[in-house]
Amino acid sequence: MTMNKKPELLLPVGNMEMCLAAIHNGADAIYMGVSGFNARGRSELIGPKEAKEIIDLCHLYGVRVNLAFNVVIFENELESALEKLMQYIPLNPDAFIVQDLGLARLVRTLAPEQPVHASTQMTITSYEGIQLLDDLGIKRFVLGRENSLPEIKKIRENTDKELEVFVHGALCVAYSGQCFTSESIGGRSANRGQCAQSCRLSYEMYVDGERKDLGDKKYLVSPQDLCGIEEAQELADIGVDSLKIEGRLKAAEYVAATARSYSMKLQGKEVDANELALTYSRGFYSGWLHGVEHQKLVPADYSSHRGVDLGEVVKVAGEKITISTERKLVAGQGLLFIGDGESAGGRIFKVLNQNKELVEVAMVRSSELRKIKKGMKASLNSDPKVEEKLSKTFQDQNQFKRIPIAVCAKLVGEHIELVVEDGDNKVGIISKGLVSEPIKRETTKENLYEELSRLGRSPFTLEKFEFQSDRPIYFSQKDMKSLRRDMVEAMSNARVDKGERALLVEDAKELLYSSTKSDSDSNNNRLVVLVRSIGQLEALKSVDTTKLQSVVLDYEFGKDYKESLEILRSLGIKAGLATTRIHKPREYYNLNTLVRHKPDFILVRNLGALAYLQDKGIELKADFSLNVTNHLSFNYLLTKNVSSIAASYDLNQTQLKELMGRVDNLKLEVVMHQYMPEFHMEHCVFAAFLSKGSSFKDCGKPCEKHKVELKDVYGQYHYLTADQECRNTFFRATPQSAGFMLKELSDSGVGSLRLEALYETPEQLSNKINLYFDLLYGAKDYNTVKKKLGASEKYGVFEGQL
Repeated sequence: MTMNKKPELLLPVGNMEMCLAAIHNGADAIYMGVSGFNARGRSELIGPKEAKEIIDLCHLYGVRVNLAFNVVIFENELESALEKLMQYIPLNPDAFIVQDLGLARLVRTLAPEQPVHASTQMTITSYEGIQLLDDLGIKRFVLGRENSLPEIKKIRENTDKELEVFVHGALCVAYSGQCFTSESIGGRSANRGQCAQSCRLSYEMYVDGERKDLGDKKYLVSPQDLCGIEEAQELADIGVDSLKIEGRLKAAEYVAATARSYSMKLQGKEVDANELALTYSRGFYSGWLHGVEHQKLVPADYSSHRGVDLGEVVKVAGEKITISTERKLVAGQGLLFIGDGESAGGRIFKVLNQNKELVEVAMVRSSELRKIKKGMKASLNSDPKVEEKLSKTFQDQNQFKRIPIAVCAKLVGEHIELVVEDGDNKVGIISKGLVSEPIKRETTKENLYEELSRLGRSPFTLEKFEFQSDRPIYFSQKDMKSLRRDMVEAMSNARVDKGERALLVEDAKELLYSSTKSDSDSNNNRLVVLVRSIGQLEALKSVDTTKLQSVVLDYEFGKDYKESLEILRSLGIKAGLATTRIHKPREYYNLNTLVRHKPDFILVRNLGALAYLQDKGIELKADFSLNVTNHLSFNYLLTKNVSSIAASYDLNQTQLKELMGRVDNLKLEVVMHQYMPEFHMEHCVFAAFLSKGSSFKDCGKPCEKHKVELKDVYGQYHYLTADQECRNTFFRATPQSAGFMLKELSDSGVGSLRLEALYETPEQLSNKINLYFDLLYGAKDYNTVKKKLGASEKYGVFEGQL
């Protein structure tokens, strides 16, 4: 545990310009993506050559470099991932940031000395989850953005691992690693760095089938940006090791502003938050650092950069706009106007009149101006002078970071020896030139200091100088310059050279090609049904329950567990209970409720719950949300006392087959019919837009009274549910079916095939179960089943990413 020290300030980098901005504005470390395998697929490709340049430059300036390898790895990519590691590890990155459990195993096997950090994509939100992964040797865990300050403190008190916390930048509305919206809507997985920004789209709310008028609020799942600058010191006091800034797709000026501001804040200096807002801001909020506040997180009136709030438009006369604001405006600045579901922007041509409360400006002519109306909110969203000031910090050498060095020079025979120290490194240099050759005048200590201190184009500054000589010396200007160049080169090499990490390639290949295939099972009782209400159990009266493998209860509230379990046991059906998707510190009530009811098994959806339930004597099954996409992850989780593992929803048909070719399929579960759970979020849409409450304590629990759907810009509807911890899941309303490959799954010996219900009536659910029985036992073909399934669905059935 690292307490009472200044935390590392970690900045995002997508190119060399952003790297320079980070270095010269106070970053202690940067992170950038491994090309082809990182969670910002739209970022510039940084191949090994470019990565080496950035890593060497950062190390020269004493800045650490973490490489983001933070995506799930598909089975057919494992060899490529190993090759990529073998390219990047010799570049001496300070850490790899990983999401995939199998990749973490591969890195640690290939290079045991290579530090690994667990990405926020791993969805670690409790210390139990950290403890579960102790055998992976992960050095640092990036906590979920949804963890509050008290929760972070509790985690800190219960682990010696390093902790990293996001303090600034875009907030994903969904838990990282638990967003499948991009996958569902566009076949682009957020777990693969291809987020489609679906949370930034507009949505209409339908309550109990009726459209709800929310006025100008339409960006219902688009949070404001995180700004935790006021909480930075408290995080430092808690003992957080690294404060992370989001933004690898943003500009270098953004990196400069955030690095500069947070560095100053941690030094106890005053900071102008407006400078931060001007580089990029959807509006600033402290996110979840102070817990949930459903009325403030999502204003819902705009979803892009808005800058600094000014005030309200009080008059519009053509190109002349009058705004109520105390802020001084100047020509060239950019303004944004938002209201009534509209937005417009433009640049100030001239400031016509300004006093303490009002400013009148003439805008540069544009068709956009016609949208501006009285009553709109006005924001300052660009300022060329601020951009120029920030640009100079990484373009003007006079503003660059300097590394202080101490030099001790002494006469050794006919040569000058330098001993140079920077606090961490110590190098010695012997002059090539001789000191005894007569020149016009004697070389003094001042002459030598003057020449050695001319370090303008180097990263160094000569802070301390000593000179020892027992006789006069004569040293030419040319030789002094040569000595200075040798000094800079030697110290630069010492700072950059980190040595080589041993690569155990054969060990890595042995791990990679390990297999746990099993013979297929002739047992046809593979169908698992997941229900979401006790009423749906009525469906079992109309199906042959002897053909069912099990039923899972996934209820919003636990009050019906007892009766439901009694019903299932009376029917001789194996019964399981599902955990929530997220586990945080002190969230034990629901887990203890599951244990107390003694189900036949528990379907586990997060690493924290998996850790907590290890010794409870109940069979555990791992669900899709643990994001298993390859045999390395699959086999690792089998060591954590689970009897089966559901395949990740990121897998398409080919990738699923490749996984099936490498694992014990009897322990594999495939969800073959479901409503894709797209967002899983701490943000409660029910409370935010159907109440005035800030949390479950005062929201009135509209989730218990209403059925809510959100309609997207493509005309697709998405169901919304709340779980036992008041977290929302945003389901696609069109169910996805893997029925077209059901025979292949069965013939391959896949142990469990799951059908998940959502809002079906008992009659609709029994119909679905019987149709899948017909398909499974060959009584009907897939096209017939799909047609009949679609007839009972509001929006039909589709195959989704499969």
